[in-house]
Amino acid sequence: MATSNSSSILSSTFYLTGIPGYEEFHHWISIPFCFLYLIGITGNCMILHIVRTDPRLHEPMYYFLAMLSLTDMAMSLPTMISLFRVLWSISREIQFNICVVQMFLIHTFSFTESSVLLAMALDRYVAICHPLRYATILTPKLIAKIGIAALLRSSILIIPLMARLAFFPFCHSHVLSHSYCLHQDMIRLACADIRFNVIYGLVLITLLWGMDSLGIFVSYIFILLSVLKIASREGRLKALNTCASHICAVLILYVPMIGLSIVHRFAKHSSPLIHIFMAHIYLMVPPVLNPIIYSVKTKQIRQGILHLICSPKISSITM
Repeated sequence: MATSNSSSILSSTFYLTGIPGYEEFHHWISIPFCFLYLIGITGNCMILHIVRTDPRLHEPMYYFLAMLSLTDMAMSLPTMISLFRVLWSISREIQFNICVVQMFLIHTFSFTESSVLLAMALDRYVAICHPLRYATILTPKLIAKIGIAALLRSSILIIPLMARLAFFPFCHSHVLSHSYCLHQDMIRLACADIRFNVIYGLVLITLLWGMDSLGIFVSYIFILLSVLKIASREGRLKALNTCASHICAVLILYVPMIGLSIVHRFAKHSSPLIHIFMAHIYLMVPPVLNPIIYSVKTKQIRQGILHLICSPKISSITM
């Protein structure tokens, strides 16, 4: 009976990994991670506050930008606690149910962010190709429906993968290769037939990311065709400049995402540092860089951030 209880506890406990070979420097390594999380959280919170409080930004483009900020934070925040627990030598242990919840949030909001980027591409298409109908097509009600649909699509389709994990025995190593839980990392530890998870996961990635990226690509074909019809060079550049931030956001998400998938599927025996490096880039780069890109490239966001930073100083001087 005692053996059975011990086995049950063992099977529900997993061990996270920091940076292999650099354990003695974990406290120092945590400093840049703290800095990146601080930049990401502060930047995205500022964008959300500016969009909410500035009536001039109550437009479809900025509503979608607020959605992007929310999904950025929702994708990266679930990893923060477990990452710092490992780097600060508090505990490497994580219970199976917590691991599954963390996994669910990471993968759900990763797919949701891809859908939001597709919605933003459609927003740019309507703004450039049908400017007179922009406000009537992309109403706040439709934007809310798009956001809810993106979240439901991602969360519902990811449930079968998470549910299957509950029936897997983990009879060998319980050491995960990252400081947080990823589906592709956990299934390799299972002592069971994982073909369904592998095939379903591959199909899910191909369909969701494939459909979203195809939709973004087609949107930009129509945008380019419409821009080429603009007579003046200044007009063409101005129209394309409104898409620059979005194109950067697409590359920031998809390039690390594809890189991580390739590493997990085709470079299983490569250095663990490569896997860890790619995973951290995939989860941390979009939340950190997206607010920076949009604040640099979008005049209204830049003005809102400057006003937010400078107004307390002006108030203190006048007092």
